[in-house]
Amino acid sequence: MATTRPALAPRPAIRRGWAGAALPALEPGRGRRPPSCAAAMGQGAGWGGGYLGRAAHTGLSWGVVLALFLHRTDVRKQEEHGELLQPLIFVLLVLCSVLLYFVVSLMDPGFVESDEEEKVGMNEEQRVMMPQFPSNVWLRRCGYCMLKQPMRAKHCQLCRHCVRRYDHHCPWIENCVGERNHPLFIIYLAVQLVVLLWAFHVAWSGLYFEQSWEWLQHNIFLLLSFLVIAIFTIVVMLLLVSHLYLVSCNTTTWEFMSHHRISYLRHCESENPFDQGVILNLWRFFCACRLVTWEKIYFQEDRDPV
Repeated sequence: MATTRPALAPRPAIRRGWAGAALPALEPGRGRRPPSCAAAMGQGAGWGGGYLGRAAHTGLSWGVVLALFLHRTDVRKQEEHGELLQPLIFVLLVLCSVLLYFVVSLMDPGFVESDEEEKVGMNEEQRVMMPQFPSNVWLRRCGYCMLKQPMRAKHCQLCRHCVRRYDHHCPWIENCVGERNHPLFIIYLAVQLVVLLWAFHVAWSGLYFEQSWEWLQHNIFLLLSFLVIAIFTIVVMLLLVSHLYLVSCNTTTWEFMSHHRISYLRHCESENPFDQGVILNLWRFFCACRLVTWEKIYFQEDRDPV
């Protein structure tokens, strides 16, 4: 008696993004609607999602400043003698770093928008500023939000949105670092480093070490502030140096760490198809006021499709 085998279920299709990583196939009729930029800001790096990190940064910044002014440091002595210029400049620098932190944390890092969202409320000048893709370049769709994904964009699982020229998701600012806010992120790091180095000098001026319990009781907050300043100075300095190096090469943290997994880099003959020289890289990064069509730069080096 002949037996029939049960029909095997078809294997789900595998989709791949720019990074070359396999993504699960969506069931028919169950494609996810791409979130808007406002929704992405609210879900991942939004106004409510990162309030703890922002509150911690603000409290820590002004707490350290308060500790420096309450102890016998240089700024405290200058304040007592009526020399208010340097203490005022120091406080203004701290205020500037905090404001830059909030700007970088709350601004759009370069979320990829759908065609409908780009057209709504856009005047002619803004249309000119938007990148125009070559007609022979095919944009892939993200496997998570189903948006057309430009080259160098990546989907952020925390922000739940694709980010143009994705660098990394920074847990300290509770936001992605992308094409729109990356220059300000580096400026923030530079200002923060100046503040930390100045605060390190001020804190050191108030420390005179004695092996007594009474000394430790009177200087415990200044000592803790000094340790916090020292740790953050090292971290911010390493971050600033590494990002300046990556910017000078016109690459990102994601591309540098995952070069072997990203399809448009793995299949390219040159090691970095976006590198146009240190001066031009820095000029376009800090001075360009429009989004870049990376496909045009890429296909000047490599004409084969990715």
